[in-house]
Amino acid sequence: MKTKKYHVYSDSGHGWAKVKFSEIVKLGIQDKISQYSYARGEYLYLEEDCDLSLFVDALFRKGVTPYWIGHYTNKSSKIRNYARYIPVQQ
Repeated sequence: MKTKKYHVYSDSGHGWAKVKFSEIVKLGIQDKISQYSYARGEYLYLEEDCDLSLFVDALFRKGVTPYWIGHYTNKSSKIRNYARYIPVQQ
């Protein structure tokens, strides 16, 4: 199995994994990501409860194991101010 590095950002209330939108498209899950994730530029910030597990499952199916690099703030994360992801309709 191949390993790939991802950054995870969290504050006292929630967490998100930073993933390129193009990778979400390659995995074919862009229409399954919820509005609880955020978008900024070419990246999605996948919320930790549902969207991140969907992403991890898709990675495992492709033979990829994620390696997490954690970042924590004791303030409210700036990610909360990013635009909500609007699910892509297929």
